[in-house]
Amino acid sequence: MVLCDSICNTVQVRAAVAELFDHLIAAMGEERSMETINVRGKTLLITGAAMGMGRLYADLAAQDGASDVILWDINGELLAKAVNEISGPKVHVYTVDVSSLDAIRTTAARVLSDVGAPDVLINNAGIVRGKYFWDHDHDADIELTMRINALAPMHITRAFLPTMMASPGQKRIVTIASGAGLVSNPKMSLYAASKWAAVGWSDSLRIELAKTGHRNIKVTTVCPTYISTGMFAGVKSILLTPLLSPEDVVNKVWHALKVGKPYLIMPWTTPTGKGTQGHPAGARLGRFSG
Repeated sequence: MVLCDSICNTVQVRAAVAELFDHLIAAMGEERSMETINVRGKTLLITGAAMGMGRLYADLAAQDGASDVILWDINGELLAKAVNEISGPKVHVYTVDVSSLDAIRTTAARVLSDVGAPDVLINNAGIVRGKYFWDHDHDADIELTMRINALAPMHITRAFLPTMMASPGQKRIVTIASGAGLVSNPKMSLYAASKWAAVGWSDSLRIELAKTGHRNIKVTTVCPTYISTGMFAGVKSILLTPLLSPEDVVNKVWHALKVGKPYLIMPWTTPTGKGTQGHPAGARLGRFSG
């Protein structure tokens, strides 16, 4: 404690560290008591699935013996390519713009008719706008970011959740949020806002399902920092926080999904960054990010 007090020299940092370890203890305990899901024979739906991490989730689903893999993406050409490259499960592709509620409703209805509700839903689609808030366009930036990052996971989950709740067996809902949903970032105000919304909604849904007896449906909220994908091209990692590899993130998400872990934060130190906000040292560290 003496060492901790000397390092964590602000009340904010000490509170953040205490909150983090409380969460880790709770999360580990919940994971140990959790019934895992076997992906073999299951149906998975992945958004933003034509490339990048979404495609990696699809590949893992195939490797683990999923019966049906449902891929949503706005890029129909890449989706068609994925059909020929993924072997094993039945691959169902739907070209859909998840920024449109009408498109989500229409496509979800088609999925329910064609395949049925997924056993595992991975809300992976997302965009980022990295600039000062006053430089954002109302429609092309603010509206679009909030629709894709915050509202789409809600609408997609809402479309399938009643059917998932009515059927037996282990179910999973995974939302790929961000470390920006836990810690504010310069030139990321819009992105952070969308991910804070995603984090708050996703974890509240987890609690709602547990409190109403639907404990077979586990919700995992994923909060990684910067990942070395095209989405974050040119971004410098935060000091002492290396860029995460897509493969490492996907593998960790896959494990968290299976055991029904409530939170996956990468790296685990991410929440402590909140304790440096408003402190001169935090401002100096902020120069090394963004």
